Amino acid sequence: MADRGPVVLGIETSCDETGVGIVRGRTLLADALASSVDSHARYGGVVPEVASRAHLEAMVPTVRLALDRAGLRLSDVDAIAVTAGPGLAGALLVGVAAAKAYALALDRPLYGVNHLAAHVAVDELEHGPLPEPCLALLVSGGHSSLLLVPDVATDVRPLGATIDDAAGEAFDKVARLLGLPFPGGPPIDRVARDGDPAAVAFPRGLTGKHDAPYDFSFSGLKTAVARWVEARQRAGEPVPVADVAASFQEAVVDVLTAKAVRACRDHGVDALLIGGGVAANSRLRRVAEVRCAGAGILLRVPRPGLCTDNGAMVAALGARVVAAGVAPSTLDIPADSALPVTRVLL
Repeated sequence: MADRGPVVLGIETSCDETGVGIVRGRTLLADALASSVDSHARYGGVVPEVASRAHLEAMVPTVRLALDRAGLRLSDVDAIAVTAGPGLAGALLVGVAAAKAYALALDRPLYGVNHLAAHVAVDELEHGPLPEPCLALLVSGGHSSLLLVPDVATDVRPLGATIDDAAGEAFDKVARLLGLPFPGGPPIDRVARDGDPAAVAFPRGLTGKHDAPYDFSFSGLKTAVARWVEARQRAGEPVPVADVAASFQEAVVDVLTAKAVRACRDHGVDALLIGGGVAANSRLRRVAEVRCAGAGILLRVPRPGLCTDNGAMVAALGARVVAAGVAPSTLDIPADSALPVTRVLL
Protein backbone atom coordinates (compact mmCIF):
# COMPACT_ATOMS: atom_id res chain seq x y z
CA MET A 1 0.00 0.00 0.00
CA ALA A 2 1.38 3.41 -0.97
CA ASP A 3 2.43 5.82 1.73
CA ARG A 4 0.01 8.59 2.56
CA GLY A 5 0.93 11.85 4.18
CA PRO A 6 2.60 15.12 3.30
CA VAL A 7 4.82 15.50 0.26
CA VAL A 8 8.22 16.83 1.29
CA LEU A 9 10.69 18.40 -1.13
CA GLY A 10 14.30 18.23 0.05
CA ILE A 11 17.20 20.39 -1.12
CA GLU A 12 20.86 19.43 -0.61
CA THR A 13 23.78 21.79 -1.40
CA SER A 14 26.34 21.12 1.33
CA CYS A 15 29.25 20.42 -1.05
CA ASP A 16 29.41 19.88 -4.82
CA GLU A 17 26.12 18.08 -5.46
CA THR A 18 22.87 19.96 -6.10
CA GLY A 19 20.31 17.41 -4.97
CA VAL A 20 16.52 17.66 -4.96
CA GLY A 21 14.41 14.78 -3.64
CA ILE A 22 10.68 14.35 -3.15
CA VAL A 23 9.32 11.96 -0.54
CA ARG A 24 5.88 11.00 0.74
CA GLY A 25 6.20 9.18 4.06
CA ARG A 26 8.94 6.59 3.42
CA THR A 27 8.27 6.44 -0.32
CA LEU A 28 10.77 8.10 -2.64
CA LEU A 29 8.90 9.83 -5.46
CA ALA A 30 11.88 11.45 -7.21
CA ASP A 31 15.57 12.08 -6.77
CA ALA A 32 17.34 14.52 -9.11
CA LEU A 33 21.02 15.43 -8.98
CA ALA A 34 23.33 17.91 -10.68
CA SER A 35 27.01 17.45 -9.88
CA SER A 36 29.84 19.93 -10.34
CA VAL A 37 32.52 17.30 -9.64
CA ASP A 38 34.03 17.62 -13.11
CA SER A 39 34.66 21.31 -12.50
CA HIS A 40 36.71 20.47 -9.40
CA ALA A 41 38.66 17.53 -10.81
CA ARG A 42 41.54 19.61 -12.19
CA TYR A 43 42.09 21.13 -8.76
CA GLY A 44 42.15 17.75 -7.03
CA GLY A 45 39.46 18.86 -4.57
CA VAL A 46 36.28 20.88 -4.19
CA VAL A 47 36.65 24.63 -4.73
CA PRO A 48 33.97 26.35 -2.59
CA GLU A 49 33.37 29.29 -4.93
CA VAL A 50 33.02 27.02 -7.95
CA ALA A 51 30.59 24.81 -6.03
CA SER A 52 28.45 27.77 -4.95
CA ARG A 53 28.14 29.12 -8.50
CA ALA A 54 27.25 25.66 -9.80
CA HIS A 55 24.46 25.37 -7.21
CA LEU A 56 23.05 28.74 -8.31
CA GLU A 57 22.90 27.59 -11.93
CA ALA A 58 21.52 24.13 -11.18
CA MET A 59 18.92 24.87 -8.50
CA VAL A 60 15.79 25.72 -10.49
CA PRO A 61 16.38 23.13 -13.28
CA THR A 62 16.99 20.39 -10.70
CA VAL A 63 13.81 21.25 -8.79
CA ARG A 64 11.88 21.15 -12.07
CA LEU A 65 13.43 17.81 -12.98
CA ALA A 66 12.48 16.27 -9.63
CA LEU A 67 8.90 17.50 -9.94
CA ASP A 68 8.65 16.12 -13.48
CA ARG A 69 9.96 12.73 -12.36
CA ALA A 70 7.45 12.65 -9.50
CA GLY A 71 4.61 13.73 -11.77
CA LEU A 72 3.84 16.64 -9.45
CA ARG A 73 3.45 20.38 -9.58
CA LEU A 74 5.18 22.72 -7.17
CA SER A 75 1.81 23.43 -5.56
CA ASP A 76 1.53 19.73 -4.63
CA VAL A 77 4.46 20.06 -2.20
CA ASP A 78 3.39 20.25 1.47
CA ALA A 79 6.73 21.08 3.12
CA ILE A 80 10.27 22.13 2.20
CA ALA A 81 13.35 20.61 3.84
CA VAL A 82 16.89 21.84 3.26
CA THR A 83 20.38 21.02 4.50
CA ALA A 84 21.20 23.87 6.88
CA GLY A 85 24.59 22.41 7.85
CA PRO A 86 27.22 21.23 8.24
CA GLY A 87 29.01 21.84 4.96
CA LEU A 88 30.63 24.57 2.86
CA ALA A 89 29.22 27.93 3.96
CA GLY A 90 28.69 29.41 0.51
CA ALA A 91 27.20 26.22 -0.90
CA LEU A 92 24.82 25.89 2.04
CA LEU A 93 23.68 29.49 1.62
CA VAL A 94 22.47 28.80 -1.91
CA GLY A 95 20.31 25.89 -0.80
CA VAL A 96 18.95 27.63 2.29
CA ALA A 97 18.08 30.77 0.31
CA ALA A 98 16.31 28.72 -2.35
CA ALA A 99 14.37 26.74 0.25
CA LYS A 100 13.26 29.94 1.99
CA ALA A 101 12.09 31.35 -1.35
CA TYR A 102 10.06 28.24 -2.17
CA ALA A 103 8.58 28.07 1.34
CA LEU A 104 7.61 31.73 1.28
CA ALA A 105 6.19 31.65 -2.24
CA LEU A 106 4.16 28.50 -1.57
CA ASP A 107 3.27 29.39 2.04
CA ARG A 108 4.64 26.01 3.17
CA PRO A 109 6.56 25.11 6.35
CA LEU A 110 10.36 25.12 6.16
CA TYR A 111 12.63 22.59 7.89
CA GLY A 112 16.37 23.28 8.08
CA VAL A 113 17.87 19.85 8.79
CA ASN A 114 21.24 18.39 9.68
CA HIS A 115 23.23 16.84 6.85
CA LEU A 116 24.59 13.99 8.99
CA ALA A 117 21.21 13.00 10.38
CA ALA A 118 19.88 13.02 6.80
CA HIS A 119 22.49 10.40 5.84
CA VAL A 120 20.94 8.20 8.53
CA ALA A 121 17.31 8.88 7.63
CA VAL A 122 17.73 8.06 3.93
CA ASP A 123 18.03 4.34 4.66
CA GLU A 124 14.35 4.28 5.61
CA LEU A 125 13.49 4.89 1.96
CA GLU A 126 15.07 1.56 1.06
CA HIS A 127 14.86 -0.68 4.13
CA GLY A 128 11.92 0.69 6.10
CA PRO A 129 11.81 2.04 9.67
CA LEU A 130 15.13 2.26 11.47
CA PRO A 131 15.64 0.09 14.53
CA GLU A 132 15.61 2.31 17.60
CA PRO A 133 18.20 2.72 18.82
CA CYS A 134 20.68 2.05 16.04
CA LEU A 135 24.30 2.97 15.60
CA ALA A 136 25.41 4.91 12.52
CA LEU A 137 28.84 4.99 10.92
CA LEU A 138 28.97 7.97 8.57
CA VAL A 139 31.99 8.16 6.28
CA SER A 140 32.44 10.73 3.52
CA GLY A 141 34.82 13.34 2.17
CA GLY A 142 34.04 15.69 5.02
CA HIS A 143 32.96 13.42 7.86
CA SER A 144 33.89 10.23 9.67
CA SER A 145 31.55 9.83 12.61
CA LEU A 146 30.06 7.24 14.93
CA LEU A 147 26.59 8.18 16.14
CA LEU A 148 24.13 6.63 18.57
CA VAL A 149 20.64 7.22 17.15
CA PRO A 150 17.71 6.60 19.51
CA ASP A 151 15.42 8.64 17.19
CA VAL A 152 16.72 10.16 13.94
CA ALA A 153 14.07 12.90 14.03
CA THR A 154 14.87 14.19 17.51
CA ASP A 155 17.79 12.44 19.21
CA VAL A 156 21.21 11.85 17.62
CA ARG A 157 24.23 11.48 19.91
CA PRO A 158 27.88 11.68 18.81
CA LEU A 159 30.17 8.92 20.08
CA GLY A 160 33.27 9.67 18.03
CA ALA A 161 34.61 11.46 14.96
CA THR A 162 37.79 12.01 13.01
CA ILE A 163 40.37 14.21 14.73
CA ASP A 164 42.01 15.14 11.40
CA ASP A 165 41.30 13.92 7.86
CA ALA A 166 37.97 12.29 7.05
CA ALA A 167 38.13 8.89 5.39
CA GLY A 168 36.94 10.23 2.04
CA GLU A 169 39.50 13.02 2.15
CA ALA A 170 42.24 10.43 2.71
CA PHE A 171 40.97 8.48 -0.31
CA ASP A 172 41.19 11.63 -2.44
CA LYS A 173 44.74 12.44 -1.32
CA VAL A 174 46.05 8.90 -1.73
CA ALA A 175 44.44 8.67 -5.17
CA ARG A 176 46.34 11.80 -6.18
CA LEU A 177 49.60 10.24 -4.91
CA LEU A 178 48.95 7.19 -7.07
CA GLY A 179 48.01 9.17 -10.17
CA LEU A 180 44.34 8.22 -9.97
CA PRO A 181 41.50 10.63 -10.78
CA PHE A 182 39.39 12.75 -8.41
CA PRO A 183 37.27 11.92 -6.49
CA GLY A 184 39.52 9.16 -5.24
CA GLY A 185 37.08 6.68 -3.71
CA PRO A 186 35.77 4.91 -6.84
CA PRO A 187 39.14 4.56 -8.63
CA ILE A 188 40.88 3.23 -5.51
CA ASP A 189 38.05 0.75 -4.98
CA ARG A 190 38.33 -0.38 -8.60
CA VAL A 191 42.16 -0.62 -8.74
CA ALA A 192 42.36 -2.33 -5.32
CA ARG A 193 40.46 -5.35 -6.63
CA ASP A 194 43.61 -6.39 -8.48
CA GLY A 195 45.90 -5.77 -5.50
CA ASP A 196 46.96 -7.55 -2.33
CA PRO A 197 45.50 -5.91 0.81
CA ALA A 198 48.31 -7.41 2.88
CA ALA A 199 51.14 -6.24 0.59
CA VAL A 200 52.03 -3.22 2.73
CA ALA A 201 51.48 -3.04 6.50
CA PHE A 202 50.11 0.49 6.73
CA PRO A 203 49.27 1.83 10.22
CA ARG A 204 45.83 1.73 11.86
CA GLY A 205 45.31 5.09 13.55
CA LEU A 206 43.94 5.44 17.09
CA THR A 207 43.75 1.70 17.73
CA GLY A 208 46.07 1.56 20.73
CA LYS A 209 44.95 0.43 24.17
CA HIS A 210 44.75 3.97 25.54
CA ASP A 211 43.42 5.70 22.40
CA ALA A 212 39.91 7.12 22.16
CA PRO A 213 37.85 4.03 21.28
CA TYR A 214 35.43 5.68 18.84
CA ASP A 215 37.54 8.45 17.28
CA PHE A 216 39.32 8.19 13.94
CA SER A 217 42.59 9.48 12.51
CA PHE A 218 43.60 9.04 8.88
CA SER A 219 46.25 11.74 8.53
CA GLY A 220 49.06 9.42 9.69
CA LEU A 221 47.92 6.72 7.28
CA LYS A 222 47.91 9.18 4.39
CA THR A 223 51.45 10.28 5.33
CA ALA A 224 52.62 6.67 5.61
CA VAL A 225 51.38 5.96 2.08
CA ALA A 226 53.15 9.07 0.78
CA ARG A 227 56.44 8.10 2.46
CA TRP A 228 56.23 4.54 1.14
CA VAL A 229 55.57 5.71 -2.42
CA GLU A 230 58.36 8.32 -2.22
CA ALA A 231 60.83 5.70 -0.99
CA ARG A 232 60.05 3.46 -3.96
CA GLN A 233 60.43 6.35 -6.37
CA ARG A 234 63.76 7.43 -4.86
CA ALA A 235 65.04 3.87 -5.22
CA GLY A 236 64.04 3.90 -8.89
CA GLU A 237 61.55 1.08 -8.33
CA PRO A 238 58.04 0.96 -9.81
CA VAL A 239 55.13 1.70 -7.51
CA PRO A 240 52.70 -1.26 -7.38
CA VAL A 241 49.58 0.90 -7.55
CA ALA A 242 47.06 -1.92 -7.08
CA ASP A 243 48.86 -3.28 -4.00
CA VAL A 244 49.24 0.17 -2.43
CA ALA A 245 45.58 1.00 -3.11
CA ALA A 246 44.42 -2.32 -1.67
CA SER A 247 46.63 -2.01 1.42
CA PHE A 248 45.56 1.58 2.07
CA GLN A 249 41.88 0.71 1.58
CA GLU A 250 42.22 -2.26 3.93
CA ALA A 251 43.71 -0.07 6.66
CA VAL A 252 40.79 2.37 6.43
CA VAL A 253 38.13 -0.35 6.28
CA ASP A 254 39.70 -2.32 9.14
CA VAL A 255 39.57 0.67 11.50
CA LEU A 256 36.10 1.84 10.48
CA THR A 257 34.43 -1.55 10.87
CA ALA A 258 36.29 -2.57 14.03
CA LYS A 259 35.33 0.64 15.84
CA ALA A 260 31.73 0.48 14.64
CA VAL A 261 31.27 -3.11 15.84
CA ARG A 262 32.94 -2.25 19.15
CA ALA A 263 30.58 0.71 19.64
CA CYS A 264 27.56 -1.53 18.97
CA ARG A 265 28.75 -4.05 21.57
CA ASP A 266 29.64 -1.40 24.14
CA HIS A 267 26.23 0.27 23.87
CA GLY A 268 24.12 -2.87 23.55
CA VAL A 269 22.91 -1.95 20.06
CA ASP A 270 22.26 -4.73 17.55
CA ALA A 271 21.79 -2.66 14.37
CA LEU A 272 24.47 -0.79 12.43
CA LEU A 273 23.79 1.64 9.60
CA ILE A 274 26.63 2.77 7.31
CA GLY A 275 26.10 5.94 5.28
CA GLY A 276 27.98 8.68 3.45
CA GLY A 277 29.88 8.53 0.17
CA VAL A 278 32.53 6.07 1.37
CA ALA A 279 29.72 3.62 2.21
CA ALA A 280 29.63 2.92 -1.53
CA ASN A 281 33.06 1.27 -1.19
CA SER A 282 32.76 -2.44 -2.00
CA ARG A 283 35.45 -3.57 0.46
CA LEU A 284 33.87 -1.61 3.32
CA ARG A 285 30.53 -3.26 2.61
CA ARG A 286 32.05 -6.74 2.48
CA VAL A 287 34.12 -6.47 5.66
CA ALA A 288 31.20 -4.88 7.51
CA GLU A 289 28.96 -7.78 6.44
CA VAL A 290 31.42 -10.36 7.74
CA ARG A 291 32.13 -8.61 11.05
CA CYS A 292 28.48 -7.78 11.75
CA ALA A 293 27.41 -11.33 10.99
CA GLY A 294 30.05 -12.62 13.40
CA ALA A 295 28.86 -10.26 16.11
CA GLY A 296 25.13 -10.84 15.60
CA ILE A 297 24.58 -7.28 14.41
CA LEU A 298 22.02 -6.33 11.74
CA LEU A 299 23.79 -4.33 9.00
CA ARG A 300 21.94 -1.79 6.88
CA VAL A 301 23.62 0.06 4.01
CA PRO A 302 21.66 2.07 1.43
CA ARG A 303 22.35 1.50 -2.25
CA PRO A 304 25.34 3.52 -3.47
CA GLY A 305 23.22 6.25 -5.08
CA LEU A 306 21.67 7.04 -1.70
CA CYS A 307 25.02 7.00 0.13
CA THR A 308 26.52 9.98 -1.66
CA ASP A 309 25.00 13.43 -1.07
CA ASN A 310 21.49 13.67 -2.53
CA GLY A 311 18.18 15.44 -2.09
CA ALA A 312 16.31 12.25 -1.19
CA MET A 313 18.08 12.05 2.16
CA VAL A 314 17.05 15.59 3.06
CA ALA A 315 13.46 14.93 2.07
CA ALA A 316 13.53 11.67 4.05
CA LEU A 317 14.64 13.41 7.23
CA GLY A 318 12.16 16.21 6.58
CA ALA A 319 9.37 13.64 6.35
CA ARG A 320 10.46 12.05 9.64
CA VAL A 321 10.57 15.43 11.37
CA VAL A 322 7.12 16.33 10.05
CA ALA A 323 5.73 12.96 11.18
CA ALA A 324 7.20 13.50 14.65
CA GLY A 325 5.23 16.74 14.96
CA VAL A 326 8.33 18.90 15.38
CA ALA A 327 7.71 22.63 14.88
CA PRO A 328 9.13 23.96 11.59
CA SER A 329 12.10 26.28 11.33
CA THR A 330 11.67 30.03 11.03
CA LEU A 331 12.33 31.84 7.77
CA ASP A 332 15.37 33.56 9.23
CA ILE A 333 17.41 30.40 9.87
CA PRO A 334 21.10 30.72 8.94
CA ALA A 335 23.30 28.32 7.04
CA ASP A 336 25.53 26.84 9.75
CA SER A 337 28.70 25.27 8.32
CA ALA A 338 29.55 23.81 11.74
CA LEU A 339 26.08 22.64 12.76
CA PRO A 340 26.53 19.97 15.46
CA VAL A 341 24.89 16.62 14.86
CA THR A 342 22.93 17.00 18.09
CA ARG A 343 20.88 19.69 16.31
CA VAL A 344 18.71 17.62 13.97
CA LEU A 345 16.63 20.68 13.12
CA LEU A 346 17.86 24.25 13.03
